[in-house]
Amino acid sequence: MLEDHIRDIPDFPKPGIVYKDITPLLQNGAALREAVQGIAEAVDPDSFDLIFGMESRGFIFGTAVATHLGKGFVPVRKPGKLPFDTISQTYELEYGTDTLETHVDACKPGQRVLLVDDLLATGGTLGATIDLVRKLGGIPVACSVLIELSFLNGRERFADVPTHSLIRY
Repeated sequence: MLEDHIRDIPDFPKPGIVYKDITPLLQNGAALREAVQGIAEAVDPDSFDLIFGMESRGFIFGTAVATHLGKGFVPVRKPGKLPFDTISQTYELEYGTDTLETHVDACKPGQRVLLVDDLLATGGTLGATIDLVRKLGGIPVACSVLIELSFLNGRERFADVPTHSLIRY
C-alpha cells in the first residue's frame, strides 16, 4: 500500500502540523511507479493537453506523469524563480501565505490543463494554480494528487474542477 511509504512528522513546519513526508515513497522504486501510474490513470489522458505542477514536489510527480503520458509539463514556481515574463497569484497555505508564478506563455487560450501535486491540504496551492491557468485562458480539467488531507476540505475551494487523490487522510 502506498500509505505504508508515507512518514508522519509531527510539529513540522510548526507546532500542531503533522507533515506527510513522501521521501520514503520516493526512495522505493515500486511505490514511486505505483504512485505515478495512479495519478496518471485518474484522469482520461485525452481530456487534457498539458500538466501544470507546483513547486516543489509537484515537479516530481508532474514531470513523471507528463513523461508517462507523453504530455508537456509547465512548472509553477515561487516568485523570482522563472526567467521570462510571469503572472502571479497569492494564496493562503495551511500555515501562512505565499505566491506562485508561471510564464505568461505557459499555455495557450483553450488549452486543457491537468494539475498535479503531491498534497491537497487547504486547497490554496491548487486553487491559486487554477486561477493562473484561467488567467492565461487555459481550461483546468482536473486535479490529481498523491495525498489529500480531506478533513481540511481543500477541494471545496475549487469544487468546479474534478479532483482525484490516491491517499486520503
